[in-house]
Amino acid sequence: MALSRALRCCQRVFSWIPVIIISSVVLWSYYAYVFELCFVTLSNHLERVAYLLIFHVCFIMFCWTYWKAIFTPPSTPSKKFHLSYSDKERYEMEERPDAQKQILTEIAKKLPIFTRAQSGAVRFCDRCQVIKPDRCHHCSVCETCVLKMDHHCPWVNNCVGFSNYKFFLLFLSYSMIYCVFIASTVFQYFLKFWVGDLPNGPAKFHVLFLLFVALMFFVSLMFLFGYHCWLVAKNRSTLEAFSAPVFQNGPDRNGFNVGLSRNLRQVFGEDKKLWFIPVFTSQGDGHYFPLRTLCESENPLLANEGKWMEDGGSDEESAGEIAFNSSAT
Repeated sequence: MALSRALRCCQRVFSWIPVIIISSVVLWSYYAYVFELCFVTLSNHLERVAYLLIFHVCFIMFCWTYWKAIFTPPSTPSKKFHLSYSDKERYEMEERPDAQKQILTEIAKKLPIFTRAQSGAVRFCDRCQVIKPDRCHHCSVCETCVLKMDHHCPWVNNCVGFSNYKFFLLFLSYSMIYCVFIASTVFQYFLKFWVGDLPNGPAKFHVLFLLFVALMFFVSLMFLFGYHCWLVAKNRSTLEAFSAPVFQNGPDRNGFNVGLSRNLRQVFGEDKKLWFIPVFTSQGDGHYFPLRTLCESENPLLANEGKWMEDGGSDEESAGEIAFNSSAT
């Protein structure tokens, strides 16, 4: 027990190494750009002020989005999706898989669930003892079920899902802007150092490496950001892109694709003025998502949704109505 606890503690410590590496590179880039480039290398006062102003805007937005992506905890299923004490006892006492499957099906009739396991059974997490909502998956690193899980990202040491997917996308976009701005403003001084128009010194090393590092990160971020833009346009998570969600009529990669405009609003919200600001504006609560073709009336698991809604309370009622209206169109 003590050894296992020590190993978990070491794992948590080592999991912060990628974040420390990124933070160290960013802090070095701040020093190299602000001090070695702007204060040491630049001679034009107006150019220096303009560079510093734009740089700090990019730097602040990058740090803000990175912070939100790291420290926003992943959303987990609500209590309605957890087995009650009596249901849990009945499920654990039953040894026959078919009987356990039937018990979960009876419980799930009270919940708005569309997706199934590959076997056609209700998706259930034995570790968390929870019936998984649509698009919810168990993260072995975070050791919990995460709503609309996309992937676990070591560079933010967090699970990217419903609660922070917008922040993750903004982090990628502002990282690219940060790299592009540095590379574009440093390039002319890189050439001057290269041909010998500027004197050798510590600034030369920092300026040369600023360009290389900025271009290297930009290329890698460009592919990752492009891939996630495609996922948002199709309304898929990374997990769903590799393994299509299973519905009553079988697997369907486009099951949650409700059109580009509505897909974007699901992630970024209705107010376009807040799309590029790292505040939470995503639609819903992560438990229910509009469907492309499947109507709720066609799903036997939703036969008693009205009963579930009456028991669910006012905080879940509005989200259930949104899912109903969207999937019925």
